[in-house]
Amino acid sequence: MKKEEIYQWLEDQGIPYEVTEHPAVITMEDLEAIEWPYPNSNGKNLFVRDDKKRNYYLITVKNDKRVDLKDFRNEHGTRRLSFASAEELKERLGLEQGSVSPLGLINDTTHSVHYYFDQAFLKGTGMLGVHPNDNTATVWLKAEDLIALVEKLGNPVHVVAIDSPELF
Repeated sequence: MKKEEIYQWLEDQGIPYEVTEHPAVITMEDLEAIEWPYPNSNGKNLFVRDDKKRNYYLITVKNDKRVDLKDFRNEHGTRRLSFASAEELKERLGLEQGSVSPLGLINDTTHSVHYYFDQAFLKGTGMLGVHPNDNTATVWLKAEDLIALVEKLGNPVHVVAIDSPELF
């Protein structure tokens, strides 16, 4: 779905949202050049797979966090993890690199991608910013609404504490 279709889908689901249009954002550094209505509420999305290419995971964390895949594996009982390829991203979520978003789960017709959501978004404003499957905009919605949407799509949802490794 293109971003306009995502907006319509959110409206059809009765989900309130706001949109910030901006130049293409590919890296977390690109975020720093934009003034955000909800500072510190942008999501960083990682699309990873296990070493057998049998299980795929989408992980959403606050943009200032790092995810240590080895720690994640140990905490959640997965096989060894690595980043999925651009081809796997396109095949599973219908997305291009730089546009990874939990809203891409709408394209996961087999509902096989496991979604891990950082519970830190449920604190404070409860708002979360994600791409509408296009990296030239950010959709702001309540974290609880996003979780409910993904559950409604049929993907396994895991709301977990994701702690950043300490930086020395």
